[in-house]
Amino acid sequence: MDFSLLPVLGFAFLLLDSCFCFSSPLQDQERDRIIQLPGQPNNVGFSQYSGYVTVNQQAGRALFYWLVEAPANRRPESRPLVLWLNGGPGCSSVAYGAAEEIGPFHIRSDGKTLFLNPYAWNNLANLLFLESPAGVGFSYSNTSSDLYTAGDQRTAEDAYAFLVNWIERFPQYKHRDFYIAGESYAGHYVPQLSKLVYEKNKGIQNPFINFKGFLVGNAVTDDYHDYVGTFEYWWTHGLISDATYRNLRVACEFGSSQHPSVACIKALDAADKEDGDIDPYSIFTRPCNNTASLRHNLRGHYPWMTRAYDPCTERYSTMYFNQPEVQKSLHANVTGISYPWKTCSDIVGDYWADSPLSMLPIYQELIAAGLRIWVFSGDTDAVVPVTATRYSIDALKLPTVINWYPWYDNGKVGGWSQVYKGLTFVTVTGAGHEVPLHRPREAFILFKSFLENKPMPS
Repeated sequence: MDFSLLPVLGFAFLLLDSCFCFSSPLQDQERDRIIQLPGQPNNVGFSQYSGYVTVNQQAGRALFYWLVEAPANRRPESRPLVLWLNGGPGCSSVAYGAAEEIGPFHIRSDGKTLFLNPYAWNNLANLLFLESPAGVGFSYSNTSSDLYTAGDQRTAEDAYAFLVNWIERFPQYKHRDFYIAGESYAGHYVPQLSKLVYEKNKGIQNPFINFKGFLVGNAVTDDYHDYVGTFEYWWTHGLISDATYRNLRVACEFGSSQHPSVACIKALDAADKEDGDIDPYSIFTRPCNNTASLRHNLRGHYPWMTRAYDPCTERYSTMYFNQPEVQKSLHANVTGISYPWKTCSDIVGDYWADSPLSMLPIYQELIAAGLRIWVFSGDTDAVVPVTATRYSIDALKLPTVINWYPWYDNGKVGGWSQVYKGLTFVTVTGAGHEVPLHRPREAFILFKSFLENKPMPS
C-alpha cells in the first residue's frame, strides 16, 4: 500500500457514513456552520459555513467549501452569490483567495491569529470558496488514481456537480444572482465552468443556478498569445536580454502542440538565468525568499513546469490551517489523520491530464449569449502579464464601446480600462499576480463596478 495516499484514502469512512445519512437542508446547514475560528476577532457580524460536498459517489470524490456570507447589516439575503476559484492548477482557494486576498480574515505572521480585511468582498456579496479539484487542500478522493488524472474537463464537471449539490443544501441561494470569479489558471476553470452552467441552463426559464457572468484576473487564456505577451513583458521590463527575447519568440512558436519544444525549454533556461532575485508575481516588490525564477513560475501557465516561489503569506496559511483546532472549526479533516495541509498539491498539478490551448472560443460563445464578462490584470505580474491578456482580448476582435481611459480612486489613477461589446477590461496599477493582495482597495472598487455592471470610475 502507498502510505503517501493515506490523506486521500483516510476519508473513505466519512464518505460511507454520508451515503446513508438522511437529513434536511436546514440540518445540513447547521452541521456546517462555523461557530468561531481560532484567533478570529469577536462579533464579526456575518455567518460562515464550511464542509464537504460529494461530487462523485462511485469514486468517493468530495470537495471542501467555505461560505462567508455578507454581514447582517448589509442584508445578505439580497446579495448575490459569488464562487471564487484559484488555479495552479492544484492550488487552494482557501490559502489564496480566502486567506490573503478577498476573504474576511487575513492571517498574522504568528500563523495563529486573524484580523479583519477592511476590503473583504463579502461586504458586497456572499462568497463561496471552493478547493478544487479533489486532492487540493482539504478536498479528497477515495480513488487514489484521481490525483494523477485530474484535468480541465473533470474539474469543470466536478465543480458543476458541487454547485448542484451545494445549492440543495443551501436552497435559499436557488435563483439568486450567481457569478464565478478567479485568477491565474482559473482563467481555464472559470470560463469552462461558466460554459457548463450556461449549457445546463439552456431551455430553463427560471434556472436554480441563476448564472449572470464571470470575472477573471491575470488569467491564463490562450497559449499562443500568453507566450508572446509574456516574453514581450519580460523584455520590455528589462528582465531578459534582446538575444534571449528573440530566441524565445522563435523557439516557442509551438503551433498546435500543447507542450513546448526542446528548443523552447532551452530558451526558457536562458531566460531563467537572467531574471535575478525578484518576485516574478510582483516584479517591483521584495521577494519573500530566494527561489523566484521566471521559468519556474510559468507553472501558472503550463502544468508540467515546476512551481518554486513561496511568498510569505503562504507560510502563514500553512501554519494556520495545519492547526488541529482550526481544522475542527472548519469541519475539515474530520477523521483526524495527521498530515500536512498544503497551499498547493505536490501531485495534482504535476500530473495534469488535459489543458486546452485556448479559452477564446468559450469567450466568443458566452459573449454572444449576453453574459457579463470582465477581465482584469495587475500590471506588475511577470507570470501572466498584462501584455498577454491584452493580446488575447485583441484576438477576439470585439467592437469598442468606450475607448482606453484611466480610472480613478480618490483623485489618483487606479489603472486603465476599455469597454468592448460584451467584455470589460481593467488594469490595476502597481498590482501583481494576486491583485486583491497588492491593491485591496482598488480590487474592491473593481468588484463593486463589476457587480453593478458600471464602467470603472473616471
